[in-house]
Order: sequence, then C-alpha cells, then structure tokens
Amino acid sequence: MCEHANHSEEKTAFIICGALAREVLAIIEHHGWNAEVVGVPALDHMQPERIAPDVEKRFLALQEEYARIFVVFGDCGSRGALDEVLARYGIQRVDGPHCYEFYGGETFHALMEEEPGTFFLTDFLVRGFRGLVIKGLGLDRFPQLKDDYFRNYRRVVYLVQIPDPELVARAEEIAAYLDLPLEVRETGYGGLEARLVGLMEG
Repeated sequence: MCEHANHSEEKTAFIICGALAREVLAIIEHHGWNAEVVGVPALDHMQPERIAPDVEKRFLALQEEYARIFVVFGDCGSRGALDEVLARYGIQRVDGPHCYEFYGGETFHALMEEEPGTFFLTDFLVRGFRGLVIKGLGLDRFPQLKDDYFRNYRRVVYLVQIPDPELVARAEEIAAYLDLPLEVRETGYGGLEARLVGLMEG
C-alpha cells in the first residue's frame, strides 16, 4: 500500500487525444518523464460534443492514482465545453485550439492567413485518412459527397512530425484524391513539445 502511494505521488498522467499518442509518447521518452498517457478516441472529433464528457470520465477514473494530471487536447470543436469541465476540476491543458496549431504555431497562422481554404494533414491523419475521413464522412458509401465536403478547399498542407517518404507518398495520394495541390512543411513536434515541457516544469 505504501509503495503504491509513493508511486502515485511522483507519477503524472496525460489525458490525450488519440491523434497525439505517438508524439506525446515520444516526447515523454525523450525527456525521461515519469508519466503515462491515457487516450480519448480520436474519433470523438467526428462528434465533438463527446470530447468534454469523455475527458471528464478519464479524469474521474485517474484522479486518485496520479499526483498530477494534464490534458493534451485542443478545444477541437467542443465550443468551450472542454475548458468548462477542466475549470471545474482545476485541470491544466496544453495551450492551443487544435493539433495543427500545436505543431505549426506561427507557421499555421501564416498559412491560414495566406489561404483560409487549407486542408491540413499531420502524420496521424495521413496514416488514418481512410478510416477517419473517407469512412468517417461516409465517402466510401457516398463518394459523390466528396465535392460537397471539400469544395471550399484550395490546397492541402502536410505538417510533418517525423520525415518519412512513405507518409509523403500517402499525402500525395490524399491530395490527388481531393484534387488539390499539396505543400509539405516539416514542423517536428513544434509547440507541442515546448508546451508539455512548460506544464511539467510549471
């Protein structure tokens, strides 16, 4: 019992968006933090009203086990509901509205100012495009809806976390599927790593 108590006093939990799992795990390993990740399904982005209650459930299940709990999630369409839940429990989350801004920072804002009709990809989204976007939006069953969903986009920008020619090739296939030009920008972990360091050191 005492051993468990000492263990919990020093350990941190990150409640994370599933879309950030690889990256957050890599950052934890790089810094040697005594921390664990607990994921919330990335599919919640398809129904953003689920994000706040799902994060709350994770927190309530973990609060007795960890000395510190941080949330690694943007608002991601919850319309402020996530921050309302976090404020209720006094939980900190990583700054930023979504993963594109986490990675891109000022580059993201400049890209949006240059062309608001930009469809962004990350390593995660490139890997999971078929399941998350094509199946998630029903385009496998109703391919004619593609033009309706993407008619206002003018380009695809792939924000690269870990350079990988295979993922770039997949991004090219995605851009061809969407009939849009592709730009590739290497951002690494961008502001995500710096912001997690700030949470851990704060």
